Amino acid sequence: MRIPVRKLLAPVVVVSLCAALGVMVARPGLSEEEIGELADGFRFVEQRVNSAPPDARTAREVAPGVDGIGAWISSVGAAAGLSDVRGLGRPGDLCLVDPRDDSVTLRPARPSADGGYDPVHLRPDGLPYDDTMAPMGCVPADIDADGDIDHLVHYWGRSPVVFLNTGGVGVPTADGHRPVELIEPSSVWNSATLNVGDVDGDGNLDLLIGNYFPDGARVLDPTADDTRMEMQDSMSLARNGGRNRLLLTEPTGRPDELPKITDASNALTRASASSWTLATGMQDLTGDGRPEIYQANDFGPDQLMLNESTPGRVRLTEVRGDRDLVTPKSMVLGHDSFKGMGVTFTYDGDAALPTILVSNITTPFALHESNLAFVPSGKPEDLVEGRVPFTQRAESLGIARSGWSWDVRAGDFNNDGVDEIMQANGFLRGEIDRWPVLQELAMGNDELVHDPAFWPEFGPGDDLSGHEPNRFFVRGPNGRYADLSGRSGLSDDDNTRALVFGDVDGDGRLDAVAANQWQDSVLLLNRASAGASAGLRLVRAAGAGSDGAVTPAIGAQIRLHDPERPQRAQLYPANGHTGVSSSELHFALPSDESVPATVTWRDAGGKHEARVEISPGRSTILLTTDGTAEVR
Repeated sequence: MRIPVRKLLAPVVVVSLCAALGVMVARPGLSEEEIGELADGFRFVEQRVNSAPPDARTAREVAPGVDGIGAWISSVGAAAGLSDVRGLGRPGDLCLVDPRDDSVTLRPARPSADGGYDPVHLRPDGLPYDDTMAPMGCVPADIDADGDIDHLVHYWGRSPVVFLNTGGVGVPTADGHRPVELIEPSSVWNSATLNVGDVDGDGNLDLLIGNYFPDGARVLDPTADDTRMEMQDSMSLARNGGRNRLLLTEPTGRPDELPKITDASNALTRASASSWTLATGMQDLTGDGRPEIYQANDFGPDQLMLNESTPGRVRLTEVRGDRDLVTPKSMVLGHDSFKGMGVTFTYDGDAALPTILVSNITTPFALHESNLAFVPSGKPEDLVEGRVPFTQRAESLGIARSGWSWDVRAGDFNNDGVDEIMQANGFLRGEIDRWPVLQELAMGNDELVHDPAFWPEFGPGDDLSGHEPNRFFVRGPNGRYADLSGRSGLSDDDNTRALVFGDVDGDGRLDAVAANQWQDSVLLLNRASAGASAGLRLVRAAGAGSDGAVTPAIGAQIRLHDPERPQRAQLYPANGHTGVSSSELHFALPSDESVPATVTWRDAGGKHEARVEISPGRSTILLTTDGTAEVR
């Protein structure tokens, strides 16, 4: 009997494919002994940075159309931003958003330290504001380029407010922060995230605002009869969110005055402008000094946008990866159907491209997606030519699953030249597991999901991943990461939305702040066994009339030429969901030895590059328009 060749080949192809897939999903984890050895080098000490306010609440009043899912709508709002308002030479000041009373306060990042001050409330006095509005984030930035730190607060229910620092460098006061509308007239936006960076390369900060619910929808108004209030029109391809905004700024040259604002939102791709955006990341991936933009979206594909802008003219082009035979669609950059909720960048040594880390929902036996780790597999030139030089490797790295994750950040906590990864976890905290009904919704028809009437109810006492600890991933000797959160002093009780990093106490080790939802937020003081480090404050001259003051050089980058531990980093502190890290770069150094480094930056005069020597301790590097860099 003769058997057709195609029938003989079929099982061979299937067996070969299965074998290949089996290799791809193999999980060579670390042994308990290896994990124990890693954990011995890390320890955090937790300190509360705030306490429950009087009449603290655990839910918000919401529009009648979404009253049945009030707990879901009330699940965000915690945020934090680190900066140096007082001029301490370290990030000793914290802007904290507490949803329990919808307060925005400036306070010492380390409450137990001497020389503190009472919390200062940032209230938009004199501007339209009522109980239908709530703060969602606070971004420290020198928006008027006068040398002191202002604060941009974004909200649900209104457009952002800029609190201009009129008191200068020093202990903050309420009278020393003047609230000003970012746009005139103010509008009903529901902003989930706000990032700052020089997108068009003119030397000025620009603002990228990720809006979530549709513009005009009064989500937090219990009296609203609003047909614009709707949920996403798809669980995997939603494009009916609030319109994202890209605003270019041009300082007037007069201190304490809002810059000229130019709306460049039309430069955003059509898909990116209408996505349900929860996080954004800026990073120069092509080497021209202008940041590419990664936009992490709920309910649909993220976008990576190539930046080919010129001063005053923004040009962004979306690039997407190609799917092969063995890669699921959602593992291909730009094609995922996941719930992008955080994004960060981390470099392996001084590699030309970073790994892009994206948080998703990865709760076992629930909505089991995958975190994403887009590892470099090509060159920066590939991106310029429209190819995506990244391959997704979260599973082989051991970081594919962590829980219902929000902010994700990478930083070197033990000063060994290799970043650790911290991830914020948690959603609705209660006692009644509501995952079965959410799974039913997730499998529902897209024609129904946009209408809240077809959603199951989520109210007080309901639980959706409400008891998941934050994660602390450390890379082991085989290149795979292990979660040491339970062994390093991180609490398993925090329900966190934002993470921020900075050397708060000035001891040469990165610390962290976890901004928690409906809970006290915490400072995680780093007590790891750590070697020498350099904390680098990259600055440029402030604007005209600032009397020699300096301002953070957002977007500057450094390559450290340590032969044993080469490193690279870029200064984009507001990357992510609602956490804003210190405006400093942190590097591991050989003890008591200086190391050569290359610093690059872009301003109105173009791209610059200079060689510097980096020594252990804290330093300031002044970047000039004539291309020189001075270490102070």
